Amino acid sequence: MNSSSSSSPSSTSKFLDLGSAIGQKEVKKILVLFLGLAASCLLLYKTAYPLPQELQVNNLTSPRPLLDHPSSSSPQTRSKSISFREVLENASTENRTVIVTTLNQAWAEPNSLFDLFLESFRIGQGTQKLLQHVVVVCLDPKAFDRCSQLHPNCYYLETSGTDFSGEKLFATPDYLKMMWRRIELLTQVLEMGFNFIFTDADIMWLRDPFPRLYPDGDFQMACDRFFGDPYDSDNWVNGGFTYVKSNHRSIEFYKFWYKSRLDYPELHDQDVFNKIKHEAIVSEIGIQMRFFDTVYFGGFCQTSRDINLVCTMHANCCIGLEKKLHDLNLVLDDWRKYLSLSEQVMNTTWSVPTKCL
Repeated sequence: MNSSSSSSPSSTSKFLDLGSAIGQKEVKKILVLFLGLAASCLLLYKTAYPLPQELQVNNLTSPRPLLDHPSSSSPQTRSKSISFREVLENASTENRTVIVTTLNQAWAEPNSLFDLFLESFRIGQGTQKLLQHVVVVCLDPKAFDRCSQLHPNCYYLETSGTDFSGEKLFATPDYLKMMWRRIELLTQVLEMGFNFIFTDADIMWLRDPFPRLYPDGDFQMACDRFFGDPYDSDNWVNGGFTYVKSNHRSIEFYKFWYKSRLDYPELHDQDVFNKIKHEAIVSEIGIQMRFFDTVYFGGFCQTSRDINLVCTMHANCCIGLEKKLHDLNLVLDDWRKYLSLSEQVMNTTWSVPTKCL
């Protein structure tokens, strides 16, 4: 009974093979159907949510302004990508001293004052090495673009509500704003712990001036006219060239100087300095002042008497860009002639001032 009701081994194997074949066909159909549905879903997803384009290497910009690509981004973007402190750090000497100048579009144009300023460093005695320590604070976007083509340490100082790009004639309202913006900026330099030489860009650097700085003195300033005593605050001062050490005395003095503009709204920084230099609060601050001899730090007001000693020549006592350019070109011509001589000059005769009389 049991033997008749049970299937034979061969028939059972055939049945299983048939079932397996049917099962495999069904699995294949299911897989094909599944893959088709997946492809359709992926196509619909890509249509609804397109993938972003591949990142291009050319779209990656340097965080610092590049000398050969000055227009890759706006000055505002580039100046914010590297802070003023970083620019100062990059340019400073080992004892945290920087050389600072300011620049606007009028002085930054090709063959204008900035080109002469840089050229003086290149042909001066011992001045080439100092260029790496020069920080150029640009007062408008075009000045920043031109500076970035020529020099590594440029910083764009944005000032809202004021256009500093054009030529600013002496004592005009925009000139006063520019001068006081400079004092405010230099106060910040001191607060960040940097000593500085501030130099106008219409000063030609003919020799390294550092050996001529006084070893003492927190605040040292050039003169339009020097009367022989470096301690005498009644020398006719000129703020176009100053050396200031960062300490609590100099910081307090610069803050007081900047605040005093409110008491003398019609005067520029140099005239205000002359108003406040004898005030009791300056004595209380205790700042030590020294004033430079025009033999070393000359200008058109009082030219250096000895070309063998002169460090800088300033286009002071001169109003007008064209006049400054003419006479400063003569200064550099005189200097080149001096460098070409085989013997030291005994008597100095400058070709300037001519148009700056």
